[in-house]
Amino acid sequence: MRHLLDIMDFSVVELQELIDCAMDIIAQPKKYAETCHGKKLATLFFEPSTRTRLSFEAAMYELGGNVLGFSDGSNSSAAKGESVSDTIEVVSCYADIIAMRHPKEGAPLVATRRTGVPIINAGDGGHCHPTQTLADLLTIHRELGRLDHLTIGLCGDLKFGRTVHSLIAAMSRYEGVRFVLISPEELRVPGYVINEIMEPAGVPYVEVRSLEEAMPELDVLYMTRIQRERFTNQEEYMRLKDSYVLTPEKMKTAKQEMRVLHPLPRVNEISVAVDDDPRAAYFRQALNGKYMRMALILKLLEVTV
Repeated sequence: MRHLLDIMDFSVVELQELIDCAMDIIAQPKKYAETCHGKKLATLFFEPSTRTRLSFEAAMYELGGNVLGFSDGSNSSAAKGESVSDTIEVVSCYADIIAMRHPKEGAPLVATRRTGVPIINAGDGGHCHPTQTLADLLTIHRELGRLDHLTIGLCGDLKFGRTVHSLIAAMSRYEGVRFVLISPEELRVPGYVINEIMEPAGVPYVEVRSLEEAMPELDVLYMTRIQRERFTNQEEYMRLKDSYVLTPEKMKTAKQEMRVLHPLPRVNEISVAVDDDPRAAYFRQALNGKYMRMALILKLLEVTV
């Protein structure tokens, strides 16, 4: 039995297999319409979510399966003090596969020790978010036709941004990838990401403060919001929240083939005036998340089509 806790749980070959499966789902949706008939997905979201939870639910419904679960920890027995371990062990009696989000890093790992069904990490604190990375990979593949030889700019909250950490880990395994890390000093990429992921892989990177200076060299710009919920000091949040705002004016210096990604939700970091730019791929990225989650569910349930 396989779980997905971290994007590094899957090899590059397996990631490509998921992309190929997602592309086939896009091309032949009817072929997959009943592949999970009789199967149940439990979505256990101890932390709020819109896109991730709904895309998991849409993915399972489009595969012909069913969904149960909760969208807020306060609506579960966790509010009564029940442990994650006990919740998982009980839900495992009712579901064939579980997607869980939790504010504490490592909670999905704890879950794997008390379950007989596959666990999917749908985001654990500021640690990682592997299924968002699956959406990112499919988006880059569909938009640019490759996952190698790319200069990727990551902009905004690189300290707490779990989507950033997962994307760096995934893309560090592809040839010719270079990172431009754009953030305030206070929100730099954590040292462990540099020391344990990028440097051992020999991935070139630079850390800069200016989005405008970095823009002309980028193939992908991955914008992130400054996350209020990760700050204990709200004054610091207010000072940093509008550090970077992408506007049509700033897009003028970007390559015509450059693509803008964002895991969403956005707040102020991308002007709505950018939405009509064909290089803005973030809503297509959200749709790609559904296709990759469909492919992932099939893989973890060992369903063959």
